Amino acid sequence: MKKILINVTLIILFFICYFLQSNFFNWFTIAGIMPNLFVMLIVFIGLFGNKFMGSIYGIVIGFILDYLFRSTVGITPIALGLVGLIAKIFDKNFSKDSRITIMMMVAFSTALFEIICYIASYIVYTTNMEIWQFVRILVIEVIYNVILTVIIYPLIQKFGYYIENEYKGNTILTKYF
Repeated sequence: MKKILINVTLIILFFICYFLQSNFFNWFTIAGIMPNLFVMLIVFIGLFGNKFMGSIYGIVIGFILDYLFRSTVGITPIALGLVGLIAKIFDKNFSKDSRITIMMMVAFSTALFEIICYIASYIVYTTNMEIWQFVRILVIEVIYNVILTVIIYPLIQKFGYYIENEYKGNTILTKYF
């Protein structure tokens, strides 16, 4: 029952991120660039969820976003699925208690997501590659996501540890013995 409640809460978090991304952050852009809350959500799910939770949520949310915003389906699910997988690798190798570590995780995940989407869009749509424009957008979006992570992470950290205890159990001793 608790796992169903957790998944319903994560779905509600997706809708909150969708509302904020499509409505609220249209008003609060930096040089016309919005943060990517979905990457932050998938990193959060990947860090605190079980083995494949981040990737599964990444793929499902990616399909929903492609259906809503893009003409071709497939680029965003692949990129968000990889972000979920990378978040699980981060979970195994780094601490979730350090804000600097979390900031680096979000920065790397945002950059990875944008680079994958940009290269895939270049291949699919065969558009001109404007590297300097892309780098400017990437840097601003990474900085924006990191700033939002510093603000939001303390609020969702308790919920994340609740998810972790529910899905993974208390396995602290088994990691060392």
